[in-house]
Amino acid sequence: MSSALTRRKLSVATFESAAQFLAEVDPDRPGCLLLDLSMPEMDGLQLQQELSQRGITLPIIFITGQGDIPNSVRAIKAGALDFMEKPFRLEALLQRINEAFAADAGAREARQRQEEDRSRFQRLTPRELDVMKAMIAGAATSKEVAKDLGISNRTVDHHRARIMEKTGARSVAELASLAARSKITHDD
Repeated sequence: MSSALTRRKLSVATFESAAQFLAEVDPDRPGCLLLDLSMPEMDGLQLQQELSQRGITLPIIFITGQGDIPNSVRAIKAGALDFMEKPFRLEALLQRINEAFAADAGAREARQRQEEDRSRFQRLTPRELDVMKAMIAGAATSKEVAKDLGISNRTVDHHRARIMEKTGARSVAELASLAARSKITHDD
């Protein structure tokens, strides 16, 4: 199969075992993983679980000649993109590989945006974070935030201006959206 994919101008790396793959995997390298259920030492489902535990999020397409419904359901529930039983059409596999590449690119882009958003919030002082969290928790006015935090309205206004400047948000709604995308909540 690797030669058929290589002829289609795809860069292919093959591994003798799951252990070899785990020893050599580069989580920063884009792509997808074609796995069989039956492999020596560690089966495809076990490898999928190990990758998940390590935080490696490569899209996975299972290819097997020995598939059954419980294993296919298990693989898909664990995040596999597809579970293809042999024999299958090469064109169908190529389509799924292209979808996996697109999914991987989208996920990497989303993680990059999230990291950029989080870095905006890392520039805030602890007090600015407190003010921001009060703002996005629903305290709409400086007076309400000041009362919640036991500080003056003027201090809140100063912090609001710095928060908006440091995060690049143009409104409280945009700030709340940035915080949500960055997984920052008022409970943090």
